[in-house]
Amino acid sequence: MHCTRNITDSVTWVGGCDRRLALFENLFPIPRGVAYNSYLILDEKTALIDTVDSSISRQFFENIFATLNGRPLDYLVVNHMEPDHCANIEDLMLRFPNLKIVGNPKTFTFIQQFYDLNLEGRTVTVKENDALSLGKHTLRFYFAPMVHWPEVMVAYEESERILFSADAFGSFGALNGNLFNDEVNFDRDWLADARRYYGNIVGKYGPQVQAALKKLSGLDIDTICPLHGTVWRSDLGYLLEKYDLWSRYEPEERAVTVIYGSMYGDTENAVDILTAGLAEAGIKNIAVYDCSSTHVSTLIGEIFRCSHLVLAAPTYNNGIYPAMLNLLHDMKALQLQNRTVALLENGSWAPSCAKQMRALLEEMEQMRILEPVVTIRSSLKGDTLESLYALKDALYASLTETN
Repeated sequence: MHCTRNITDSVTWVGGCDRRLALFENLFPIPRGVAYNSYLILDEKTALIDTVDSSISRQFFENIFATLNGRPLDYLVVNHMEPDHCANIEDLMLRFPNLKIVGNPKTFTFIQQFYDLNLEGRTVTVKENDALSLGKHTLRFYFAPMVHWPEVMVAYEESERILFSADAFGSFGALNGNLFNDEVNFDRDWLADARRYYGNIVGKYGPQVQAALKKLSGLDIDTICPLHGTVWRSDLGYLLEKYDLWSRYEPEERAVTVIYGSMYGDTENAVDILTAGLAEAGIKNIAVYDCSSTHVSTLIGEIFRCSHLVLAAPTYNNGIYPAMLNLLHDMKALQLQNRTVALLENGSWAPSCAKQMRALLEEMEQMRILEPVVTIRSSLKGDTLESLYALKDALYASLTETN
């Protein structure tokens, strides 16, 4: 049975949700599942905006046929060629023999890489700012390369001022009936997943996101329809502000997140004493994560949120504790920058990981490392406790300083 929702009288959400998938891209945990959004415009001509993942193809086609109600599908607009959005292209071509695919030259290169399809006479190739008239509705296309693939474009429907934004403005999380942002408590239930989605999927491409935001700033947009997550029909400034901050690598909050690795509890004990001291000094909402048991994507999301980090780990095989090393490699790969970082190391005979963590942080841009760097030998003792308190004072001063 079909399950659709109207965006407007002429535009229908025909996507679906997968609550069975455990790992998005076989990497990122999605305990709340994920939505695959697709949109169908009914006018003199009909146009489908992207397809969905193969896992929900049955629901997808039921939604399309119910919405078309016997009409043919004239156009398929492919804004993004990642397989979770393009898995049904071949089936659509078979079911609608007069269907034409709308894309840019890189779109069609990727189609031929993924599929063995005869596209002769079945394509409409668009350039930047080209328009496609459907009747009363007109789609205008703007390229957004590397947000987050090179072929990405967005489609702006001029009459109803709808931006079909591909993977931009998306989020992890299945839709529980509530499709629109004003139907959910976004801050409570969606923001962390939207931030984690951005940071891990799009985060590396901040300059390209800034370029896209600048390009789209001249459009009069009432609704944003992404390929994952909620549809935005109100408070667009909130969403655009988040994307502006994230893509400039500016923290959302003046706050501290503490990420530690601990083999036998001694490094964790130092973290507990440090955070208790910060709390007694008046610092609120301190976040603490064990990097061995917290997925790195969650840690990345928190680093996008917070202005200050504490990285605490033991030396392991004369190097950085592996889970912490993995986080630092991800931070570098995602171009994370502009954070204040405190370092704490442990080592029973040759503590050296703080020096190595500093070296990796110094390869990133605008990473300020607080002094002192705390070195523990096996467990916290009186002399190192003084150093830990000095680091607590430095963190407090940095967190509370006024610009």
